Amino acid sequence: MNLRDGSGISLLLLLCLATMSQVFLKAEAVWLSIPNSGTKCLSEEIQTNVVVLGDYYVVTEEGPQLHTVSAKVTSPYGMTLHHNENVTQGQFAFTTTESGNYEACFWMDGKHQDGATASVSIDWKIGISAKDWDSVAKKEKIEGVELEIRKLEGIVEAIHGYLIYLKDKEAKMREVSERTNGRVAWFSIMSLGLCILVSALQLWYLKHYFRKKKLI
Repeated sequence: MNLRDGSGISLLLLLCLATMSQVFLKAEAVWLSIPNSGTKCLSEEIQTNVVVLGDYYVVTEEGPQLHTVSAKVTSPYGMTLHHNENVTQGQFAFTTTESGNYEACFWMDGKHQDGATASVSIDWKIGISAKDWDSVAKKEKIEGVELEIRKLEGIVEAIHGYLIYLKDKEAKMREVSERTNGRVAWFSIMSLGLCILVSALQLWYLKHYFRKKKLI
């Protein structure tokens, strides 16, 4: 009975990991419609020490001639990680050094005629999906089930790292919340004390005024 239950749990765990592998290893292109004036951006929240790969190319909606665009990728603190101008395609690759929102922005060059638009396809791979598994398989001479197990191990590590990132983020948010609550409590106490002081001064002034006018 216990062996059967253990086998069922193991099978369920493997199915869950296989499903997660499809999610984590799947990379879909994102399409942005770029107007002649203005900037379109997309962002992704990423933790530290994560490999990021990106490919983008332009598809013009009008005519066979491709419009050129400019691209810029920045870190959460505004550091430029990639900058390219007057191009129809490009790539960027980096390893994150800080946690937060990484942003990729695209805009068309001003030399294009008014009303012109273009679409940019961005293939943004993060973490485990950015790993070149074909190269790993050739280098370590693994294939089939062993390769899939290696992918699952990478996914487990990625999930573990992401859970640690969420835990740290929750701890920081809780610390900020507690600090804010403490400041609000001190502000409330100071406000109450100030109201009591003003009321006492008003009462003293009214008593002094009434006595001066011999009303009491």
